[in-house]
Amino acid sequence: MRPLAELRRLPLRVVGDVHGDARAFAHAVATDRFVIQLGDLADHGPDSAGAIEIALELLATGRGLFLLGNHDLKLARALRGEAVRLDAALEATLAHISPALAREVLPAIEAAPAWLRLGHHIFVHAGFHSVMLDTSAPLLSGGRVRGPLSRALYGQPTGRMQPDGYPERSIAWIGWIPAGFTVYCGHDRRSTDGRPWVRRNDAGGTAVFLDTGAGKGGHLSWLDLPPAE
Repeated sequence: MRPLAELRRLPLRVVGDVHGDARAFAHAVATDRFVIQLGDLADHGPDSAGAIEIALELLATGRGLFLLGNHDLKLARALRGEAVRLDAALEATLAHISPALAREVLPAIEAAPAWLRLGHHIFVHAGFHSVMLDTSAPLLSGGRVRGPLSRALYGQPTGRMQPDGYPERSIAWIGWIPAGFTVYCGHDRRSTDGRPWVRRNDAGGTAVFLDTGAGKGGHLSWLDLPPAE
């Protein structure tokens, strides 16, 4: 990844959850801006392998990066041979990833940052934690995902389960974003009109949700930002 000081000087394009919509992802990265993709490259859409290849090309050419999402972590665990909850989406992804692509993407996922702060912009897959203001994201390692890393990948659980068997998530963390900061995230499809979903707290902090359903019957969203400096 390029040094943070260099990234702060670049115009940015922030891309939401791709979920295997490689065709839309190719359009999103057709830019001179530095691309920050918010995680969840694969699963659900028609071409997860193609989406992964685009992300790897961004890394190889220094034109962009992707953050670690929960689906990326699950894919990495499956590629390492760990026991994971297999669903139809992950099974389809694994079926279309060649051995060569698997060997290339696994270390890239393991090196992907869980969050990134550039000035008053914070980029994360799922949810904000105050630690992200001052601490660099840890690299993915073995063991259970806890604390701020869990918030980054899965958001904030309510303690209740949804009918699909997955934990219900809260967006109470929006209230903790400091004044003047904007958190760009995906993970939760909150939009009802196909546009990024924006919420501001009483202190003047802002959250922008860019998951608009790519690969799941919706479409891929992205935003262009000026340099952080």
